[in-house]
Amino acid sequence: MELTKKTHACVRLEKDGRALVIDPGVFSEADAAVGADAILVTHEHMDHFNEERLRAGMEANPAAEIWTLAAVAEQLSAAFPGRVHTVGEGDTFTAAGFEVEVHGQLHAVIHPDIPRITNVGYLIDGGAVFHPGDALTVPEGRSVDTLLLPVHAPWNKVAEIIDYVREVAPRRAIDIHDSLLQDRARPIYDSMIDKLGGTDHGRLAPGARAALG
Repeated sequence: MELTKKTHACVRLEKDGRALVIDPGVFSEADAAVGADAILVTHEHMDHFNEERLRAGMEANPAAEIWTLAAVAEQLSAAFPGRVHTVGEGDTFTAAGFEVEVHGQLHAVIHPDIPRITNVGYLIDGGAVFHPGDALTVPEGRSVDTLLLPVHAPWNKVAEIIDYVREVAPRRAIDIHDSLLQDRARPIYDSMIDKLGGTDHGRLAPGARAALG
């Protein structure tokens, strides 16, 4: 399996000639979902779900399908009848040859005055990759090889990210959710997570690839 980092929270996974894209949002490249055989969306916030990018991917490949939670599926089902599937915690399915498990229910708390929305994470191929969306969900009872780590957001702080890495205990963590993090802050985040996270930690520039497994 090969991972390509897209801007912010979006990644592309490829194996056996097929592609799975997760969370092509407004900060992602305009063609982030083009060429995808399957698309997963963790929640409805614009930096994870952008209808224009999803439409580009679905129209480029008439056989492409989307798996997502109800709040997103309701906005897309009419445009792509039979191609949008609603999922929730505990569900398992196969998308473009990838085995997917759904973990989590709610977005992390941004502020007590802001109602929480739904959010799911996707565990790929038995733990090869875990994308948690906007929550520090731990896939209970499952080991994770590569954790996609939401390193910077209005809803988290670095201490929580470090503790999350420790709790999931992946073989390695690769940063996502990073487009609002200024370049001069990156070495500080890198140093703290590297020293305290207890695992191999790194980041990829948009467009860079990494072999998984």
